[in-house]
Amino acid sequence: MDVPEFSRSPQGGEAEDLNEKRVEPRVALLLRSAKLVGPSGEFLCIVRDVSKSGAKLRLFHPMVDSEDLLLETATGQCLAVEKVWENGNEAGIRFTDAVDVTHFVAEDGPYPKRPMRINLDRPAQLRCGGTVLQATIHDLSRQGAKIETSQRLAIGQALGLEAEDLPSFEATVRWRRHPYYGLVFRQVMSLEEFASRVHRLQLDNRAWL
Repeated sequence: MDVPEFSRSPQGGEAEDLNEKRVEPRVALLLRSAKLVGPSGEFLCIVRDVSKSGAKLRLFHPMVDSEDLLLETATGQCLAVEKVWENGNEAGIRFTDAVDVTHFVAEDGPYPKRPMRINLDRPAQLRCGGTVLQATIHDLSRQGAKIETSQRLAIGQALGLEAEDLPSFEATVRWRRHPYYGLVFRQVMSLEEFASRVHRLQLDNRAWL
């Protein structure tokens, strides 16, 4: 066993403020989707290697925040973390509290595993036949969205969803709890496109403040 991968950059440089002699087993986690939640918003990443004290992430864009961060998994498990290093499309993070690696790998959490969702507050428009309705997107995934609208919609109703910095979606109403509705998209964004778009959306929101 050797020093866990998260604690050193891809060039092998040691992180300055870590216990460099700590020896821990690590588990390779390929394509394990998660999100980093910080003051600027929620941003997608992939967890690659993990030990009880930290992990290595694949990024889709430079990290926006380096402090006051949570790593949230697809089952809703939330872990306080801090950035240790960042190099290109990879980053190393340290857990504030030691993590049970077995539970992390098993994806234990408060929810069943589901597609990663990004919480937003984004104005949008619904196209229903020849009518255009105002709506707000409250969360977004690659496959669908939770919206709010004053118009009553029917389960199974087909409509279009449009918002700035997002593609035009053809969608179907999956569930309703008026004024909130769950939509499923007919087309699915790639993970890279989804990550890029929500990154831009949240940077735009921050610029408005």
